[in-house]
Amino acid sequence: MTTVLSEPDQIVILRGIHWETYERLLADHQESSGTRLNFDCGTLEIVSPSSEHEQLKETIALLFQLLASELEIDVLAVGSTTFRRKDLRKGFEPDASFYIRNAQPIRNQPRIDLRRDPPPDVVVEIQVTNPAIDKLSIFAAAGVPEVWLYRDDQVEILGLESKTYQRKPESSFLPGVTDPVLTNFVRSSRTMKSVEWIKTVRAWAIR
Repeated sequence: MTTVLSEPDQIVILRGIHWETYERLLADHQESSGTRLNFDCGTLEIVSPSSEHEQLKETIALLFQLLASELEIDVLAVGSTTFRRKDLRKGFEPDASFYIRNAQPIRNQPRIDLRRDPPPDVVVEIQVTNPAIDKLSIFAAAGVPEVWLYRDDQVEILGLESKTYQRKPESSFLPGVTDPVLTNFVRSSRTMKSVEWIKTVRAWAIR
C-alpha cells in the first residue's frame, strides 16, 4: 500500500517493504542528498523536504555548532548520515546529527555501523508536515540520547528516559541551552541579517 502526503514536504509511504528492498533503495539514493529514507518494521517513508524544512534544518544545525564552539565543546557533525539496524528492522536519515561524547573515535572512521558504533548524541528532527511514521520511536530504539524537535514554531529538547523521550529543562550536551533559547534564536533568524544573528548567538553563549 502506498500513501502520498504533500505540502510543505513531499512524503511517500510504502508499507510491506522487506529490509532487502530498503537497502537496495538506500544504495540507489546514495547520490540523492535531497531525499531522506526512514524505515520502521516494514514501513518506508521517503521524504523530499521543502525549502522551509531545509532552511530550518540549516538554521538549527548552524545554531548547534555555534553554541558548541563558543562553549568550547568538541562536536562532530554527521548530517543526514544513514543509521540502520537490521536486527531492529529500523533505519533513519535525520535532518542533522552530532556526536559529542564519541566525537573523536567516530571522526576517524570512514563509515558508521550501529552494530558496533554508538548512535549520534543529538539528532535534529524538523516537523513541518504531520509525521507519517513515529521517528521518535526509531531514534529511541537506536538509543539516541537527545533529540531537538522543531514543530509548531518552537524547538523542544527531548531526552531518552526508559526507552521514551521526555522534555528536558536544558540540553545534556550544551549546558545552559534550553527550549526558549533555541526557539528564540530560530525565530530571530527569520528577521535578522545572518551576520548579526551569528554575532547574537555567540554573544549569548559567552555571556
